[in-house]
Amino acid sequence: MTRIASEELIERLAAWGVDTVYGLPGDGINGIMEGLRRHADRVRFVLVHHEEAAAFMAAAHAKATGRIGVCLATSGPGGIHLLNGLYDAKLDHQPVLAITGQQETSVLGTGYQQEVNLEQLYADVAEYNLTVTNPAQLPGVVDIAIRTAYARRGVAHLCLPNDVQVADADADPFQHVAPARPPATAPIYLPAPGRPREEDLRAAAEVLDAGTRIAILAGAGALHAREEVLAVAEKLGAPVIKTLPGKAVIPDDSPYAVGGIGLLGTRPGEELVEDCDTLLMVGTNFPYTKHLPEPGKTRVVQIEADPARAGVRMPTQVPMIGDAREALAALLPLLTRHEDRGHLAKYQKAMAGWREDMAALESAGRHPIAPQYLMSVVDRAAADDAILTCDSGTIATWAARHWTIRGDRRFYLSGNLASMAPGLPYAIAVQHAFPGRQVIAYIGDGGFAMLMAEFLTAARHRLPVKVVINNNDSLGQILWEQMVLGYPEHGVRFGEPASDFSGWARSCGAYGRKITDPGEVDAAVREALAYDGPALLDVAVNPDEPPMPGKVSYEQAKKFAQAFLKGQPRKASIATTLFKDKLSQFGR
Repeated sequence: MTRIASEELIERLAAWGVDTVYGLPGDGINGIMEGLRRHADRVRFVLVHHEEAAAFMAAAHAKATGRIGVCLATSGPGGIHLLNGLYDAKLDHQPVLAITGQQETSVLGTGYQQEVNLEQLYADVAEYNLTVTNPAQLPGVVDIAIRTAYARRGVAHLCLPNDVQVADADADPFQHVAPARPPATAPIYLPAPGRPREEDLRAAAEVLDAGTRIAILAGAGALHAREEVLAVAEKLGAPVIKTLPGKAVIPDDSPYAVGGIGLLGTRPGEELVEDCDTLLMVGTNFPYTKHLPEPGKTRVVQIEADPARAGVRMPTQVPMIGDAREALAALLPLLTRHEDRGHLAKYQKAMAGWREDMAALESAGRHPIAPQYLMSVVDRAAADDAILTCDSGTIATWAARHWTIRGDRRFYLSGNLASMAPGLPYAIAVQHAFPGRQVIAYIGDGGFAMLMAEFLTAARHRLPVKVVINNNDSLGQILWEQMVLGYPEHGVRFGEPASDFSGWARSCGAYGRKITDPGEVDAAVREALAYDGPALLDVAVNPDEPPMPGKVSYEQAKKFAQAFLKGQPRKASIATTLFKDKLSQFGR
């Protein structure tokens, strides 16, 4: 049997440690599919129902494992569908390789069916972007593409025309006229040293030692540096704020944790940002500058892997370039222990009050079901090494505040792209990567409806993912954003008939149950988590529960009131919900 170029591609992926490719076949990649078939013992192909989901799965694989994620799509529309998931990888700095098909080289440029210039289309999303036109380019360009994706923490794209895919693997059909030959490369990547320069470490220690009200802001780049973050926090007496993608950096019950930052953050986190005189930013490029300290009021030390991102959000006295774990480990012995714990104690007390406020909202007696209660039940019932994936929207607020990081729990969502619909594909990819772990997708009805076919993917691959739908029959986040701008809501509620996705789950041969009674939530969650296979709970929650900021500004309150005065629908129900929230907190 003739060895084809696609085999060279798949064999090289395997040499890089790739064991899974997510995708959807098509006539533009039949040669690549044949390469996968011939090497199915080394690289498994996971058939999905939408290419967007395949790209989300590749991004989630990279986030959860630290290894490159790979997705595959056919020419034209298939390649176009990958883009949203690839932008998720790009914006969250995850190494992903996208492989797409193309019409054969003899008809390129003639307007042939499904001829889309994918190389041009991917010019913005990809760090490495190439259409392979000669089998002799393989496997060298595979090595370069993967190495680039790792080094630049982003997307690489290889586009293979049909005829190249099935050509003889050793074919080199063109005359060589340049003094060159295809490079001989190796499937090896060695990351750059992660320890910052000694002079930068000493300068950072000097700034931090001089601080009296120090805060640490930790992001996703510090997820692998939990012990180092905690050790520096202890030495400096510094409370730790976490970005949402960095939620799992330290446990939520740590004496140094003050929760999140921004609209989804905590009141103590917001107050700490306003109060600190020194800020240590670790592994974060937090984009919402309105929620960072006023420039010039706080001295900033930053640990950042990419020199281009250091200091782009705030003036930074010492931007240290390096890996979060290595940099903190090197910095720790240079720091003087801060004996005064008054600053830390102040925020420990504030966090105790915040946790009581949040617990008061987790009421089983509220009807309709409070989304805070639903998330709290999942939190209590889930394993200490459970992995939660989350969609964008109000659900991210409930997860941020009521999903507790403890033990080896993890948490993944679309951070900077904040796309709808990745929660379920993320869960599928994470379950593939960690078959022995409990994986829960906590998603909204809007996001689930977008890619709900992937629940059938989970069922067909016998993946025991658990899906909890926070169903308010609306696009909740947009609803409240409209009101905070002072506008009555418009075009954000789906209306009748109310959705019920449990029937879809049962039709897939899985567990499915609709919950409308708060008295059924606890038992249903535990039953779903214990089910041997994929399970889905569709929980009807209060559609008028607003995801209030941790600290409400005067301007936000004024705009909210203006929306009411301009004719906000359901304002009585919203006001009643807010009143009940406050009553619960006052009565705790």
